[in-house]
Amino acid sequence: MIFNVVKQPVRSKYADDWPSLVEEFTTSSRQEPGNLFFDWYRSADVPNLWLLVEGFRDAEAGKAHVESAHFKRAMSEMPRLLAAVPEIIHVEVPGDGWDRVSEGS
Repeated sequence: MIFNVVKQPVRSKYADDWPSLVEEFTTSSRQEPGNLFFDWYRSADVPNLWLLVEGFRDAEAGKAHVESAHFKRAMSEMPRLLAAVPEIIHVEVPGDGWDRVSEGS
């Protein structure tokens, strides 16, 4: 599985509306055959920071995502909404989704 966490530093005037501003991108990404999850979370400590947590079945699905029309459109539109360049953690991990926490059980 391809697992990404992307820190999106959103301009303050767009932060509250972020989910609706990226709704088409989110919906289209979730509909991709190789998408496992595509979820936005707002930072509890930095109100203008949104985190994208996304998973794709494999490298091929990840490649299809970045080559899609909706990804390219989002990459052309999002810079005006952001306060800085996003940061990413990108890793390949075994499995195809979330596991249960096993500590303490």
